[in-house]
Amino acid sequence: MNTLVLAGVVGYLIGSIPFSYIIPKLKGIDITKVGSGNVGGTNVLRNLGAKYGAAAMFLDIMKAVIAVLIFKKFGEQPMVMAGAMSVIGHCYSPFVKFKGGKGVATTLGSFFAIFPQAGMFALGIWIMVVALTKYVSLASMIGLTAGTLFSLAFGKRYWVIFLALTLFSIMRHKENIQRLLNGNERKTDVVDYFLGWMDKNKGK
Repeated sequence: MNTLVLAGVVGYLIGSIPFSYIIPKLKGIDITKVGSGNVGGTNVLRNLGAKYGAAAMFLDIMKAVIAVLIFKKFGEQPMVMAGAMSVIGHCYSPFVKFKGGKGVATTLGSFFAIFPQAGMFALGIWIMVVALTKYVSLASMIGLTAGTLFSLAFGKRYWVIFLALTLFSIMRHKENIQRLLNGNERKTDVVDYFLGWMDKNKGK
């Protein structure tokens, strides 16, 4: 089998593991029926708290990292293919009736694995925007765009793939964009969620 095809298949299968569905399900919660219904880390965070939200986000990032690193020895193109298809797998998982999240964490994981500096830059911008605005959707779109522009600035050929993944995620945020324009997008104080969780654990 062609390495690129194999990378695509493996990336898709790993990406399709719905951690943001599995973790709540272990607690007896169907994440598709609570909150926004989105199979993503933010919905887990809002409905199950920081511990489970962090686990979901981390695992959604790591599945892309793992998919990319499996193909590291085969060169840049298979790595990029595995990363891109892990995002597709996350968003259209056969394990949850071809539904999924909006691809932010998995795209970020691809950035980290392919070009770590772009991943760090995207994450830093995400943290800054979400801390200032409390809009996770806005921070996600700006963060991924920043990571893409960072890769372009450093002359990486795959910046076009990063751009495609970013635009794909933005497209999946169309309802959030409409709510942002209407002024009724839900705010989530992510910093407070995690600081509160850490303070609670310190007291144990």
